[in-house]
Order: sequence, then structure tokens, then C-alpha cells
Amino acid sequence: MGASAPRKRLFSRKSSEGVGAAASAIMRGTQPASPKNAIPWFLYLIECDDGSLYTGIATDVEARFTAHASGKGARYTRARKPLRVMASFELAGRSEASRAEYWVKRLTVQQKRALIAGERTLESVLPCAENG
Repeated sequence: MGASAPRKRLFSRKSSEGVGAAASAIMRGTQPASPKNAIPWFLYLIECDDGSLYTGIATDVEARFTAHASGKGARYTRARKPLRVMASFELAGRSEASRAEYWVKRLTVQQKRALIAGERTLESVLPCAENG
């Protein structure tokens, strides 16, 4: 048996340039590609100038708020000036974030403010099947 051939790298450093840190780590083989290592999604609540609260989801809350503030976000925030991000909650993935957004959007302003203040947990507003 002769000497074995050198192993080829599946991905060079160049191929991972321009991608996020998590994706880059997966491409380098330092992390297994699994849902646990997926990029996290966030549910966020923005206070608008009329006192209302806008609820949305994003992977980068700061960038999304900037889009809302510059008029490139949702129609709702184009009509009502967004003032500040009041709260954000990290979720495992887009599906979980979308489900949470669905339920939080159905809360009253008072219930959303209780969520922001920490008087309620995000899990407490989701149906039992979703948080168990």
C-alpha cells in the first residue's frame, strides 16, 4: 500500500468570504450543519410616534429598524414614524419567529407593553402546543 494522497479541502477560505460567521464556520467544517446552528431570528417590537407598537421579525433587528426608520420597511412604519426598538426576543428559526409574531400581533397594546416590561414572558402568550 502506497502513501495516501493528500486530502482535498471541501471549501477554501475564499469560498466562505462574504457570508456570516455561522455559515462560514459550517463551511470550514468547524460546526456541523444542523438546525441548532441556523442563524437565529428575532421577534421585535418598535414604538411609533403615535404610541402604537409595531411587531415584526428579522435576523438583524438593528438593520431592520434602520430600514423602518428610513421608510423602506413595512407600510405600517412608513405611515407612523418608528422611534425605538422596545424589545427583541431571540427564537430558534424563522418558523418559530413567524409563529410568535402571529400571536404577539393579536395582543392588545397593554399586553404588549407588559411583555416589554417583563411582566409577561413570550412563552406565556403562545399556545401551549407551541411552548411545550
